[in-house]
Amino acid sequence: MSDKYDYIVLGGGIVGLSTAWQLQRQFLHKKILIIEKESSFAEHQTGHNSGVIHAGIYYEPGSLKAQFCREGLEQTIEFCRENNIAYEQCGKLLVATNALEYQRMLALYERAKQNGLAVELLDGEQLRQREPNIQGLGAILVNNTGIVDYTEICQKMAECFSQLGGQVQLNTQVISIQENNDEVIIHSDTKQFICRYFISCAGLMADRVTSMMGIKTDFQIIPFRGEYYRLSAHKNSVVKHLIYPIPDPELPFLGVHLTPMINGDITVGPNAVQGWKREGYANINFSVKDTWQMLCFPGFWRLLKNNLYTGLKETKNSLYKPGYLRLVQKYCPSIGLQDLQPYPAGVRAQAVLKDGSLVHDFLFAQSPRSLHVCNAPSPAATSAIPIGKYIIGKVLESERKEAANKVLVDN
Repeated sequence: MSDKYDYIVLGGGIVGLSTAWQLQRQFLHKKILIIEKESSFAEHQTGHNSGVIHAGIYYEPGSLKAQFCREGLEQTIEFCRENNIAYEQCGKLLVATNALEYQRMLALYERAKQNGLAVELLDGEQLRQREPNIQGLGAILVNNTGIVDYTEICQKMAECFSQLGGQVQLNTQVISIQENNDEVIIHSDTKQFICRYFISCAGLMADRVTSMMGIKTDFQIIPFRGEYYRLSAHKNSVVKHLIYPIPDPELPFLGVHLTPMINGDITVGPNAVQGWKREGYANINFSVKDTWQMLCFPGFWRLLKNNLYTGLKETKNSLYKPGYLRLVQKYCPSIGLQDLQPYPAGVRAQAVLKDGSLVHDFLFAQSPRSLHVCNAPSPAATSAIPIGKYIIGKVLESERKEAANKVLVDN
């Protein structure tokens, strides 16, 4: 006997939870289910990030990332206020430490203004006045950047979803999915589910879910491992703001940064090294299945060729702790090797196209009765509430088209 639903959302990260919660809030009479293979929410990308509420300074003006981030910052803070979740808008400094970074900083400052952000340009002396332990030629100050615990946000979203009548199925691994004219049938390791419309927010497994349903795409998820350290407790007052380097505009990674956490700790990281296991958070990680699938994908080899020097440098710094430290000492020389304490790593799900290019913006795939979030890049956690609203809009539009086509066929 199969359980039947109006909507099923696959994935208990912040994007899936935001979508399900807002969908249930909009349609109280609908029967909605979240399926998650883990025993709790936010076990993967959401629970392994820096906890930053981004302002959207980096993103191409007019892109979904820029739009979602601006809206997401405001809506995330509003959600925290409404639900008594601790957050702090401590602000962020993007620090230029050499001439190339300084030129990139000026370009980034112009982009920030195009995105409508309230930012300040600081010279070296103004930077030292604000952060005595940080050195650089100058910096961009983004005052409204904040910090929060996204796992706590996820738990609250799940609670709100359940209070509205939504149902949750944890510890449930989806094995296969079939779609016909009227419904989607989901086979799991425990039972079968049927829904009228299926939404996949599967993160690191996004491409495998589209493959299950026979949806043709030209991307694959390539995992990038982000390794962090936590500073020794006596260094917890070394900075007041988040401290970021000026990023390389050609790469989707923001560089090793100092992040004051909402619990009072300060983390250092992440780097971006090639992952050999999609859910590999331990010190040594390897999956034959994940690695073989990656090696068989032409886009991986093209990506490797195009970014070989950067990849080798990141790998060296991953294996050689003093090399990692130098990335931090470039702007914070008072931090020493003994200050870098162990901290859990994260794995980023990066969509890569067959030509080897990185997908920088959001990417979706659809079938008549399903929508798939194929790439939800940083700042997906910050942007989760507007992303969820956007997904719902796409789902409703798809359903309207399907209903209209059915009327035409029937006539």
